[in-house]
This record gives sequence, structure tokens and C-alpha cells, in this order.
Amino acid sequence: MSTAESTEHSGHSGHEHIHRFLILGKKKLFFYHLALYKETSGHNYQAVLTLDIKDGGALQKKYLEDRAQHEDKQVYYALRCPHHFELPELQQGKKFKVHLERVVVKSDGSRDFQQMTDTETEVECTPADVLSFRKLGGLDYPEYLTYLLFGEGDEIHLAHQLAKHPNWDEAVTVTTKQTIDAATLKKVPTLVIESIKDPHNKVTESPLKKGQQYQGKLTVNGAAVDFIVGRQGWWNHTSLNDV
Repeated sequence: MSTAESTEHSGHSGHEHIHRFLILGKKKLFFYHLALYKETSGHNYQAVLTLDIKDGGALQKKYLEDRAQHEDKQVYYALRCPHHFELPELQQGKKFKVHLERVVVKSDGSRDFQQMTDTETEVECTPADVLSFRKLGGLDYPEYLTYLLFGEGDEIHLAHQLAKHPNWDEAVTVTTKQTIDAATLKKVPTLVIESIKDPHNKVTESPLKKGQQYQGKLTVNGAAVDFIVGRQGWWNHTSLNDV
């Protein structure tokens, strides 16, 4: 089963809508909300979460096995919630049901969302699981390339900070030269890469090149972080900008 890109946040009627959370990581899974700038979409939030998947590890196993077969391809993974709720409800804690999806980027750049599970899996989000949550708008373009940083242990992820519209949405996994303590990671600080000016617009491919090393500075404490770019877990410069 698959759905076209045009329905990636479709609903049944009116303002109703579904949510998708991109999956990042292998050992510890993190979830990144698929955001849209359009205010009436209900998806105009940038959010980083952890979730308790209540299936004894079956969904994570299925995700990891499939990802291993597509490791070097532009294939992403998501949890799709087919039942409507308003995203800010997560901040008070919420249980909801999801399907696992494979998101395949086709040669023309469009995305095919392929459902991988036949039955819904229950997940729970507690207030403590909401690591970062911000409604889009009111944030000017930064001077330099700026990302949100989060993760656990040696699995660190960067998500491009969604400032003014238009822009691009991206999540990548990186390997850092320095160990970043758990308390800092839980704050989801911004990492500023002063060697790259922010383009103040959308771009069609990542300014961060896989396999290359960069240095960023954490705004929370000024510490320098040297990192090597690994697998891209999400990219969107198209539907993100529709208003």
C-alpha cells in the first residue's frame, strides 16, 4: 500500500489531518515531526520526540531490517498516525496508534509513502518525551547555517532549524568527534555552522555533504562540535513551503 506525495498530510474532511513522525537512529529511536509552513494545515510545528512503542520491539525490528536493505538509497522511514488529533496535545501526554511507513524518493524527486504494517501499533508520548516543540513563524533567517541537535550516545542527529518561509526541512545523522553529554542532548540545543552562510531561502539539496567533516558551535554553552555527516533521514523543500 502506498500514497502519493500530494496526500502526505491528507485528512478525511475539513481541518482533520494525520501526522507523520520521521524515524531517526538505530539503538535509540527519535521521532521528528513532518512539518508544513501552512498555518491551516495543523502541521506548522517543528518537534523532536521520543515515544514508547508498545509492541515488544516488533516495529523497531521491522524498521531496522528494512533500513539495512536500503541503507545507501534515498529512503526514509516514518510513523503515520491515521487518527486525527491536534499536535500540541502531545505536550500533555497522549496515546495514539500508528503504522510504519517506508518513504521512497523517486527519480523525479517525488515521494512515495509505502505502508509496511497491516495492523496499527499503539505508542505513548509523555510530556517528558517532548524534547523540542515550536510553532513555526516569528523566527528570522539566521546568519549562518543552524540545526537542532539531539540524540543519545554516539548516535547524534541534526534537524535544520525551520526559520522564515521559504526554507528546507532536513534531518541527518552525524558522528561527532567530541562526546556530548546526555543533559545537553536533552535540551535539543542549536548548532551553528559558522563556515556556511544561511541561504535565506529554500535550497534543493543539502549544504551538508555526506562523508564530509564540519564544525559547529552549540549555542547552549559555546562548545565546538566537530562532526562527519552520515545518513540523511529526511528532506523536503517542496510541500513544506506550500501556503
